[in-house]
Amino acid sequence: MDTQGAFDSQSTIKDCATVFALSTMTSSVQVKQNQHEELQNVRKHIHNCFSNLGCFLLPHPGLKVATNPSFDGRLKDIDEEFKRELRNLVPLLLAPENLVEKEISGSKVTCRDLVEYFKAYIKIYQGEELPHPKSMLQATAEANNLAAVAGAREIYCKSMEQVCGGDKPYIAPSDLERKHLDLKEVAIKQFRSVKKMGGDEFCRRYQDQLEAEIEETYANFIKHNDGKNIFYAARTPATLFAVMFAMYIISGLTGFVGLNSIAVLCNLVMGLALTSLCTWAYVKYSGEFREIGTMIDQIAETLWEQVLKPLGDNLMEENIRQSVTNSIKAGLTDQVSHHARLKTD
Repeated sequence: MDTQGAFDSQSTIKDCATVFALSTMTSSVQVKQNQHEELQNVRKHIHNCFSNLGCFLLPHPGLKVATNPSFDGRLKDIDEEFKRELRNLVPLLLAPENLVEKEISGSKVTCRDLVEYFKAYIKIYQGEELPHPKSMLQATAEANNLAAVAGAREIYCKSMEQVCGGDKPYIAPSDLERKHLDLKEVAIKQFRSVKKMGGDEFCRRYQDQLEAEIEETYANFIKHNDGKNIFYAARTPATLFAVMFAMYIISGLTGFVGLNSIAVLCNLVMGLALTSLCTWAYVKYSGEFREIGTMIDQIAETLWEQVLKPLGDNLMEENIRQSVTNSIKAGLTDQVSHHARLKTD
């Protein structure tokens, strides 16, 4: 990154220092020029920021560049000697062997990681005063851990996409949960394997954040997978139809015995269920009023989980219990009859 020209007559010291600090922390190759005596301390410490240092002596660009306030960068106003040497410098800077990858704490920085570092650095430079070195170190450690979180989460998401994403077929919830736990462990191992700054206690907070984000992503995968289940998709209309049928039966019975107020209430609930069913069908067909469709789905889900499913489970359990009892009774009856025939014989 080339910050030459940042020190001008309009930028403040804070602006110049911020640009120089950001370029130093995020660049793998930096082009700079320190010509003032008061910047000797910067020249001394720049050795600690980069593993290799090189020098290229450029001639003066010319008086038009240095003294003309209306200079706007036109090549004709720059001395030929400067432009000739510039043709030698640029290929040198852009040579493949000189374009090295940025490393922080021994780990190569990807484009995604670089975004996290910029976010962290900009956050601490938003104040009126320049941040202390300790704040910069803290920001670097934070960005370093956030980049590790993003990388591990991406591994989890890509792997889960191969399991149940896109056009993948419906998978049983138990199998999906097992895959989730396995891939979650892989993501956590990936996070732990990355070199990070800040110490174990500091990094533990970001591991907790990773686990929370994975669980949130898993919840979305569950919804996506459930949407592929034809029976799950039909749950809302089936629930509403069951409510309508139950209200119709109860209304008829209560009306027959003279409980007209209850019959009227049942008819009202049946009408609401029918209206909800028609509205739900329109939302699914047209794609409009999706909030209303979501609300109907939530109500139907509540009715299914709190009323219909427990009732069905109880009925099934009772039927199974009754069937077992009948089977036992039938078996005992057969044994008694068999012994009776033996005694008779």
